Amino acid sequence: QVQLAESGGGLVQAGGSLRRSCAASGSIFSINGMGWYRQAPEKQRELVAGITRGGSTNYADSVKGRFTISRDNVKNTVYLQMNSLKPEDTAVYYCNAEVTVVAGTTFITGDYWGQGTQVTVSS
Repeated sequence: QVQLAESGGGLVQAGGSLRRSCAASGSIFSINGMGWYRQAPEKQRELVAGITRGGSTNYADSVKGRFTISRDNVKNTVYLQMNSLKPEDTAVYYCNAEVTVVAGTTFITGDYWGQGTQVTVSS
């Protein structure tokens, strides 16, 4: 099995910064795409930022220029640096990874999620 352990997050004033991290562990053969999603109250979960194993990134328009996603393939960890935070960034943030595991003589690829952490930006 695979576990994604998130850290960081919390309460910050508008204009401030936070850094999130998410470490994958378990019977991992390889990790493909990794990303961060968020879900605000009464809204659908949305992609915030994604990164491929090779380092190509994509961002939601609302966070471009403020958030930076990165990853450490040796540590199986993805990071999200959030700067110039706004009240509308308030949400529960989840990390996500597409992971290939070894199951006996078979490789199985699945989608895994972190537990989610609240980020609150006060005005």
